Amino acid sequence: MDLTRRQLLAGAVGGTAAVGGGRAIYNVFLGYDRFTGTNLLRQDLDPMVASGFRPSEAHVATVDGYRIEQHDGVLSVADDSDTESEPLETLDPATDDPADAAAVDAELGLSDGPLEELVADLSAIESGNVRFVYDSYPAFFDLIAEHDARPYTVSAVRGYRDTDPDLVADFTGADPHDPEAVVEGLVDGFREHTNYDIERYLAGSVEDNVLFGARDLRQHFESETDFEAILAGEDTGLFCYELTRRSVDALQAVPAPDQTAPVVGGFVKNDRHKHVYTIVASVVRGRAGEDGDGNGDEVEDEDEDGTGDLIVPVTFLDYTHSTLYDDLRMRRILGDGLDAYDDGHRATGIHWYQ
Repeated sequence: MDLTRRQLLAGAVGGTAAVGGGRAIYNVFLGYDRFTGTNLLRQDLDPMVASGFRPSEAHVATVDGYRIEQHDGVLSVADDSDTESEPLETLDPATDDPADAAAVDAELGLSDGPLEELVADLSAIESGNVRFVYDSYPAFFDLIAEHDARPYTVSAVRGYRDTDPDLVADFTGADPHDPEAVVEGLVDGFREHTNYDIERYLAGSVEDNVLFGARDLRQHFESETDFEAILAGEDTGLFCYELTRRSVDALQAVPAPDQTAPVVGGFVKNDRHKHVYTIVASVVRGRAGEDGDGNGDEVEDEDEDGTGDLIVPVTFLDYTHSTLYDDLRMRRILGDGLDAYDDGHRATGIHWYQ
């Protein structure tokens, strides 16, 4: 017998009250080092962040009429007017020197020295000669603004983009070239145009905890969740992983070199609490301070050679909290929940969007 959404909800309320109540307490209060477990502020995040934070097989950038791509770790430069043309130059960050790359930049007239940047930075990333610095998202953007951003390196690590920037602008009310504005605009966009799919969550609770997977109840609540569907009012709500995917799409809607602060987004998994939220990173050159463990450390000016260390600023965002808390009118009690670099979030895995 087919069940209507109303019938499913009625059953969910009765069938999961005890289970759901207990799980809610667990999710909110336990497992983050209050009584047991751990959290982002205490975890050793470097291994998880570094895993997968490397060049992807993709187009890197188009600069001054030339197309820069990378395949099998090797950079190639070709005439962008002819997609079938052979590379004019190739560079391997593992063996070539940044000075050699700078000479190619000069020979081809590439502004901003993209090849020199890529060879120097990708070599450092491959060798693990990188400093990760973690902080809240306002401080994250301040750090990028105060130091030498590396947009082509961000683009090389990012390696993925297919979202229409106009849709992002319509959804967030922000210029997609300004990632800090997009970060905050997404909060209003999710609250205005969609909601957390509580009905699908309850149906899933019945499926998992009462029927033990015997029937697929979530299918009755599934819908398209891309920006176009959301703006058209065709979605029935989003889950945490869908909110995270849309946030990464929005932050990567335009090429990194065109952003005011070049960023790459990814997914943080918290298997213990069955939760997914957003990680955002960038790449800058500077010298990391030696006054702490990498969490919120300051980054100082250039090193003796004039280039500075390779620094990867990192922050965490949770659009599930900022959306759900608004849906349930709990913002006064629990806050907006956007800034996730706190003792209320944990990570069991980090996956970059490639």
